[in-house]
Amino acid sequence: MKVLLLKDAKEDDSGLDPYIQELRLCGLEATLIPVLSFEFMSLPSLSEKLSHPEGFGGLIFTSPRAVEAVKLCLEKDNKTEAWEKSLKDRWNAKSVYVVGSATASLVNKIGLNAEGAGSGNAEKLAEYICSNGLLGEQRSRSHAPGSLQLRQKCATQFLPTSGAAALSVTSSGPSSSNSCTQSSLAV
Repeated sequence: MKVLLLKDAKEDDSGLDPYIQELRLCGLEATLIPVLSFEFMSLPSLSEKLSHPEGFGGLIFTSPRAVEAVKLCLEKDNKTEAWEKSLKDRWNAKSVYVVGSATASLVNKIGLNAEGAGSGNAEKLAEYICSNGLLGEQRSRSHAPGSLQLRQKCATQFLPTSGAAALSVTSSGPSSSNSCTQSSLAV
């Protein structure tokens, strides 16, 4: 039986897309049709911010594409040497979070130590970050650790609310006493 597989082709060690291989094992003949295109956004801003870890409380990677964007910035702007010499260590001294294990694996490959791989989605990662009092968070006395109000504030401040943006780079200024964190870089 023939099926349409609506995705970009990705090769593994055998040179075939793993979906094609698995479907073939089940007796299906898959035809790949790429239906999405992708474009990185805000790379100059991201590159500049990556050079100044002192201005942020941490990094939050929301997808494997976000890691690709960081790698692209480092290569394009000849920052690979600076990354290896000091920037990587300066970012590792801060909190680095990821949504999912695929993103965690890629973050580890660029030399960063990530947390939150088991979260699986942005909402659960925001809950993990806020309930554990991470990213240098400052809470008012009226907010109990992990409170819903605090988690919602963190999620809306630092995690993308829709999949519409391919790459999101945000930072905030100094936080108020009931905000999740002083400043964070979400990619």
